[in-house]
Amino acid sequence: MKILLLGATGRVGSFLVNLLLEAKIELVLLVRDESKITIQHDLLTVLSGNTLNVQDLQKATENVNGVISALNTDGVNTLSRTMELLIPLLEKKNINRIVTIGTAGILQSRLVPSALRYLSPESKRKSTTAAIDHERAYQSLKASQLNWTVVCPTYLPDGPIRKKYRLEKKFLPLDGKSISTGDTAYFAFKEFFECKYNRTRVGISY
Repeated sequence: MKILLLGATGRVGSFLVNLLLEAKIELVLLVRDESKITIQHDLLTVLSGNTLNVQDLQKATENVNGVISALNTDGVNTLSRTMELLIPLLEKKNINRIVTIGTAGILQSRLVPSALRYLSPESKRKSTTAAIDHERAYQSLKASQLNWTVVCPTYLPDGPIRKKYRLEKKFLPLDGKSISTGDTAYFAFKEFFECKYNRTRVGISY
């Protein structure tokens, strides 16, 4: 098994690196700054590149069995633009499985079930920039032929892996307030292999 991990230097991605290597998974990282990856491992390949460069993505996806993306939004739609480039590559190469880290804002609202949370009174955030980028990435996945899962955490403080959390398909668990970076990574890691939430969003919180 060989997996491409995007966003490896981020708060969730750094947990995923360790989880995957501990599971003896061959791992490819595509990063802008290789110096941020300090770990060395026989199963680890680090590639310098940009997810907005299709040639870099082409190289990073060679001979992989799936992708996990913990990419962050950055105000210039990097997440959705990456998905627009990545999805056709994966489909062409018959790489079917992808798990991405989203946001609770793109789950359905409990107050207005026909609307996404970030577009409903349920959302308390004033800025919708990140949620819009996440929604565009989600819509690209939804229109694809891939076996995708979008893991949607609510407020995401730094914290350890406790392996105790609540999950709900398409909605944030009732009264969910937060979830640690560690547990978000742990669930995404498990879900990649277990495929319990195929082609859907899943809310995660304590």
